Amino acid sequence: MARLVLIFFIVACLKTVNVIAQGNAPTATPVGAATQGNIAAAPAGTSSLGGLGVNYGLLGDNLPTPDKVIDLIKSNKINKVRIFEPKQAVLQALKDSNLELALGTRNEDLQSLATDPSAATKFVQENVVAYSPGVKFRYITLGNEVIPGQYANFVFDAMQNMQNALKAANVNVPVSTVVATSVLGSSYPPSNATFGQDASAVMEKIVSFLQQNQYPLLANVYTCFPYFAEPTNINADYALGNANVAKGVTDGSVHYNTMFDAMIDAVYVAMEKVGGKDVKLVVSETGWPSAGVNLATMDNAKAYVNNVIQRVSSGKGTPLRPSIPIEAYIFAMFNENQKPAGTEQNFGLFYPDMKPVYPVSIA
Repeated sequence: MARLVLIFFIVACLKTVNVIAQGNAPTATPVGAATQGNIAAAPAGTSSLGGLGVNYGLLGDNLPTPDKVIDLIKSNKINKVRIFEPKQAVLQALKDSNLELALGTRNEDLQSLATDPSAATKFVQENVVAYSPGVKFRYITLGNEVIPGQYANFVFDAMQNMQNALKAANVNVPVSTVVATSVLGSSYPPSNATFGQDASAVMEKIVSFLQQNQYPLLANVYTCFPYFAEPTNINADYALGNANVAKGVTDGSVHYNTMFDAMIDAVYVAMEKVGGKDVKLVVSETGWPSAGVNLATMDNAKAYVNNVIQRVSSGKGTPLRPSIPIEAYIFAMFNENQKPAGTEQNFGLFYPDMKPVYPVSIA
């Protein structure tokens, strides 16, 4: 999941949706290669959102080879994939696959990308131009869940340098970053959402950049962790996305049947409050572990992931953005045995032998 520390993320999620399922007012600060010339981005990069993707991590010593993984993704009717950093074998396997790629940078490279434009130029030449037009780049993301944190102040400059490097290479690919919901200082109800004091200055600059360029923000949205921590306060159906039976939450004239929609709209509200009313949101990660803690069960994982797939396949937006289809990337492709023990090793749709962990239905 590429987050800094799992415990930090759980705490952040608890802030994000503390007791949203009950409709109670939260306590203290709640939230809830190489072809030169004009290389086009994957269709829909800046204007048309929607569709299902998957996160392809590589923290395992028993994973299939990239060519087999790409074939597996395609055979399951998934048309988008996200990788956290450039891996040459993966990029090579993606050539002529027709899959759209969200390509990340390593968090530890943000400082050099922010302070040295030649670092961004090198990244573009080695990892984008070298694989175009065979690879359909959908987004380049600078940093994963680093705001707030030690790398936060490098993100904006890194995004600008990356955009300049792409333009210099005649490459048209949206540039963004990936945030966790910990960027929010308040999110209950969603209409009250704002960026937190420790993130607002950085996020205001980033949102302004995205608004100006018509690029989306990517956010990792997890309903499982707050539910794991507060199962008596959060309705299970609401967290799992069982929209037809969940009690839901009312926010003024808006009703939320799922926590997933409420968390997305909270980010939309926070962006609009800092001038990003036209910035779209991509769910860069969402999922539910099938093991690791008591409520991380096979049945819950199956229910949540299939509900997200159905939600995305419907083409409908959230209550606050009904005309904007949801684009979401399931976390993750495989159970990865080199991640921390517990839930982190159990988010996969597939085992390393490529057998499904549980059945999913993709329209």
